Amino acid sequence: MTDTPADTAVTPPTDGQPDGAPDNSARDESVKEVLARLYADGRAYAAAEADKQKLRAGIIGAGIRNAAIFAMVALMLAFACIVTLLVGLTIVLAQLVAPIWATLIVVGGGLLITLLLLLAAKGCITRMKRAIAP
Repeated sequence: MTDTPADTAVTPPTDGQPDGAPDNSARDESVKEVLARLYADGRAYAAAEADKQKLRAGIIGAGIRNAAIFAMVALMLAFACIVTLLVGLTIVLAQLVAPIWATLIVVGGGLLITLLLLLAAKGCITRMKRAIAP
């Protein structure tokens, strides 16, 4: 895209005459020729606008793709951190109680937290259904 305006077919071409000088060639044109130029300009404008929108769609698509990639990497890293935390908690508890009990405590605690989160999600869905019910 350029910042300089382009000569169009509807606007008579500048032939070096001063701005106020009459242009006899514009008066000699028929209506058919003017309409043909108008049609050509309309098609050129539509093609340029379509190209602009394709460029915008490409930029938006690339941005969404990159954001999705970063979000997936962040989710995988968060999952890895949770696993590391649970393993570390098991190792720490294994020093206080037997390793099998440490494993059971960590798994039980994780399942309890999972159950509480699922109940909270169910409550949100139930409230939403009540809010949109007629």
